[in-house]
Amino acid sequence: MLSQVDLAREAAHLNRFIYNFRRWRDVSFPKPVYPLVHPAVLVETFEHGESVSHFVDELHGNERTKSALAHIGTHALLKMLLVDNFVHADMHPGNILVRATRSKPSRKKLFKTKPHVIFLDVGMTAELSKNDRVNLLEFFKAVARRDGRTAAECTLRLSKKQNCPKPEAFIQVVKESFDFWGTPEGDLIHPAECMQNLLEQVRRHKVNIDGNVCTVMVTLLVLEGWQRKLDPDYDVMHTLQTLLLKADWAKSLSYTIEGLMAP
Repeated sequence: MLSQVDLAREAAHLNRFIYNFRRWRDVSFPKPVYPLVHPAVLVETFEHGESVSHFVDELHGNERTKSALAHIGTHALLKMLLVDNFVHADMHPGNILVRATRSKPSRKKLFKTKPHVIFLDVGMTAELSKNDRVNLLEFFKAVARRDGRTAAECTLRLSKKQNCPKPEAFIQVVKESFDFWGTPEGDLIHPAECMQNLLEQVRRHKVNIDGNVCTVMVTLLVLEGWQRKLDPDYDVMHTLQTLLLKADWAKSLSYTIEGLMAP
């Protein structure tokens, strides 16, 4: 937490995100204004926009825009997690602005308005070690397959100092919950709720999860929560799972990114 008060560090985070998303048309970040950057002071460019909370809380509105916001946010996180290994770890609605942009017209189409997303407050970030990254991806694949035993075993490997007193009991309870998830009754449970239930078992069984890994998992759930309000039919977890179950998931994500960068 102390590192967050170093505003020169946050400026470095901004520069890194700006570089990582330099080819994206629908995502941007404020730019640090040098030389007005110091551990105690950070001046950034002013970004026009409206809080994404307006769209999240809006009962009626432009459903196409809301759905587009859900897609942009999800694929931005996927890029951070799977391509860059540098994740904005505080992606709640208060840190996200939206402004409308006009796409170029074609011969048959008129101008169309589409949302542009600006991510703010990048003091909190997460990077995973190679081992943690492999374990976390295997965990998500196990969740996708509804393989409770493997998901629990991956969870136990998400800490270098695992002090769970009864790991077999943890594995068994997770397996039973996933087995129920595979029944017709359990199929009605949203995947994000299954993730939340698993984290509750992590707490009860005193399973250690290293800080950066836990941050990524919680960030994913926070993102999923507000995006489900934007577009109830869009499933962040399903998108992640579908992608990771492909043998060429890295190439698939590259195609997705190229599509988002297209005008």
